Amino acid sequence: MDRQQILELYHWTSGTCFRHPGQGEVSTAHVKTIRPAAGGIQDIRACTECVVGMEEQRKAAAEGAGLPYRPGIPPGE
Repeated sequence: MDRQQILELYHWTSGTCFRHPGQGEVSTAHVKTIRPAAGGIQDIRACTECVVGMEEQRKAAAEGAGLPYRPGIPPGE
């Protein structure tokens, strides 16, 4: 699967990348929801470069563990 095909698996909207907040509003995808100890819910969003990087890491981890890699689908789902 190429870069564009992987990016098409995500829903993109304007937001702030959790790794690059200084870039301001850019095209981002929701990658995780966390529940901080202080309460509430926080959605984590990532820019295209970060999503591609995270998918590369997920692919390497899956291959290293002998598991199938399914882009756009978090482990365990």
